[in-house]
Amino acid sequence: MEQQLFAEIYEAHAQAVYAHAVRMTSDRSGAEDIVSLTFLEAWRLRATLDDVTRHRAWLLGVATNVIRNTRRAARRHREALTRLPVPDAVPDPADGVVSRMTDTAEAEAALAALGRLRRSDREAIVLAVWSGLSHGEVAKACGISEATVRSRLSRARSRLRRLTTADLDAEPAAGRASTSRIAREGHL
Repeated sequence: MEQQLFAEIYEAHAQAVYAHAVRMTSDRSGAEDIVSLTFLEAWRLRATLDDVTRHRAWLLGVATNVIRNTRRAARRHREALTRLPVPDAVPDPADGVVSRMTDTAEAEAALAALGRLRRSDREAIVLAVWSGLSHGEVAKACGISEATVRSRLSRARSRLRRLTTADLDAEPAAGRASTSRIAREGHL
């Protein structure tokens, strides 16, 4: 019974509430939200409907209150946003480029050094460091003991450190040569 009465009230007055909301807000999509909120509030207050003889006037009053509450919430939201700290400055993209160039040079040196390791040491280091496997998992993947994995990793890390350092120390002269080669080939 209660639902049927409410459905009839909605059918009879939804357009009037929408028109009122459009006039009050000058926002058609916002008015749709106001209608939804108005009838949600009316449903919450449905116990008082028996005392209301003019449903349209009552609903327009509810809609007016919903509009006030919506505006108040929007104002509070805007004020809260003004209290937020100012976002940090956008970082300079040039810093990222320099960082990537350095990272690239180090990665190239590491890959070149990795290529000069024995195959068994290279497999151990790739599985443990790049793939993140534990010593036990590397041992299982390679079919060797954990002790062998530890010794291969120790040997590979020491050799990689020496080779990478040597490559990076030799890079300034080589870097200029490779840059001019790239420029000659038309890549810059």
